[in-house]
Amino acid sequence: MPARTHFTLALLVLLASPLPAQQGESAIAASDIRAHIRYLASDELAGRATGSPGNVMAAAYIARLLGEWQLEPMGDSGTYYQHFTVVTGVRAGGGNALRAEGRALPGGTIVGTTNVDFTPLGFSTEATVSGGLVLAGYGITSADSAYDDYRNLDCSGRIVIVLRYSPDGSDPHGALSRYSAFQTKTRTARERGAAGLIVVTGPADESEDRLMPLRYDQGFPNGGIPCITVRREFADRLIAAAGWTIGAVQDSIRRRSAPVAFAVPGVTVTLTTDLARITERTANVIARLRPADPAMEDQALVIGAHFDHLGMGGEGSGSLQPDTVAIHHGADDNASGTAGLLELARAFAGERASLGRSLVFAFFSGEELGTLGSAYYVSHPAVPLDRTVAMLNMDMVGRLTGKALTVNGTGTSPAWEGVLDRENADSSLSLTRVPDGYGPSDHAQFYGKDVPVLFFFTGTHADYHRPSDTWDKINYPGEEKVVRFVYRVALDIDRARSRPPFTRAAAAQSPGGDARAFRTTLGIIPEYSFSGNGMKIGVVRPGGPAEKAGLKPGDVIVRMAGRTIVNIYDYMEMLGKLKGGDRADLVVMRDGREVLCTAEMAGRK
Repeated sequence: MPARTHFTLALLVLLASPLPAQQGESAIAASDIRAHIRYLASDELAGRATGSPGNVMAAAYIARLLGEWQLEPMGDSGTYYQHFTVVTGVRAGGGNALRAEGRALPGGTIVGTTNVDFTPLGFSTEATVSGGLVLAGYGITSADSAYDDYRNLDCSGRIVIVLRYSPDGSDPHGALSRYSAFQTKTRTARERGAAGLIVVTGPADESEDRLMPLRYDQGFPNGGIPCITVRREFADRLIAAAGWTIGAVQDSIRRRSAPVAFAVPGVTVTLTTDLARITERTANVIARLRPADPAMEDQALVIGAHFDHLGMGGEGSGSLQPDTVAIHHGADDNASGTAGLLELARAFAGERASLGRSLVFAFFSGEELGTLGSAYYVSHPAVPLDRTVAMLNMDMVGRLTGKALTVNGTGTSPAWEGVLDRENADSSLSLTRVPDGYGPSDHAQFYGKDVPVLFFFTGTHADYHRPSDTWDKINYPGEEKVVRFVYRVALDIDRARSRPPFTRAAAAQSPGGDARAFRTTLGIIPEYSFSGNGMKIGVVRPGGPAEKAGLKPGDVIVRMAGRTIVNIYDYMEMLGKLKGGDRADLVVMRDGREVLCTAEMAGRK
């Protein structure tokens, strides 16, 4: 992997001699795709994280080319930019405080200093709580209760202090490692009645006693109780009255393979958490080509791809190498789809005089945070969704192996099989057809609004969501072949006399996504951008348990089967405990009031 590509020279060449809008499939060339990807996946764009300077530079690059090819702007105020706001992080406010009082403490009081002794955790609820102090080992209760740090421990109304990781240390393959995530420890403490949670940085055999950094996880914005992390030295002072140190607790659990849990006599802890959410303004880039016949302008085919990626990675970013803070170049994910969409825009711009329908080119931001850009678009479409005939999506189309191309959404219209057969009549590609219109990319937002979709994808690989997804690993001749195929499919749809009818497809059975590994489904897609209390429903699958129970998009699930639901992880935990045929009472917030529904869960086949 080159430390620095020569993208600047390539960009200057593009600026001096813009690519002309050429006509037809022959205009799509591997060399032009390569030029786009080298720039979008360059070091200077630093991974294009939503709202980052690199993300803004990518949007400007796309908009400049669309302008040169004379596509019509469909964003805000006559521009190509459709702006929206997302939460990208948190910072500590000025009100964080930690105080311990009791006769057992030296001087009767210990006061912690923010960012020295303690810091709030990014998923903390903002509140002030006070209570007695208990230590609950690693804060783990295993599914079979063979190991339970909370056994016989009264946590109601108290502040619980736990060690980081598990008795297996930081080994991800340890028997108890699956219970060591912050989400799980926070939920376990909350369900035991804890008023607040203190996580001790560690483990104790690490040479440095450093606080964990304050990070925001888009998927876990709210743990439901105040949560902080403290240094081991400060934790030792808190639990000294019980005759223990953090190192001694860890050593005992390791030696005996048994929990250590106790109340700290005579100590009351008061903690205040104060977090400020960091919001960033980002934008989709939207353009249109009008058809030759003005009467057909109100029928639109949307072709889309997302241009954001993971930035510098790190914990909570979605990186599969989260311990490494480095540029996540995102060449395949999804500079490849963005480059392909640019080439389609250029090719179709040369054919504007013969178009049968409007073509909307939608470059989405915020996909890596939960398809936020496409979710915003379907709420603010350039052409109304009831006049949107279909949506084609390209996400990771740069690693063609042999001739294998996966096309999702083939069951969302009875027209699709014929279109795909006609445009692949020479068998230049080997198509794997997946009927389901849902999936972890932007097309799912359109399918949830009853728009037929097709999603083109060349497959995952070892560089996925890692810094090593670089421009030099793209199969450029292969991507040219894929993009030309998408061009033919789009042209087929554009020239068809009637719009493709919409149908509901059978759900995919293969693992993937937030809940596909579960044996049970409620038939919903969460709204991943929601950061309040509960789990907000983004899409309700027609005919599924949620629809039959009367649940609606926008409902916020706050209780499920008798358990409080504070975030998506609580919801996923309940999915793992229920099975097909189980009846689950759900309490949802709808228009400011509680609504009780009962759903019969469906099993996955």
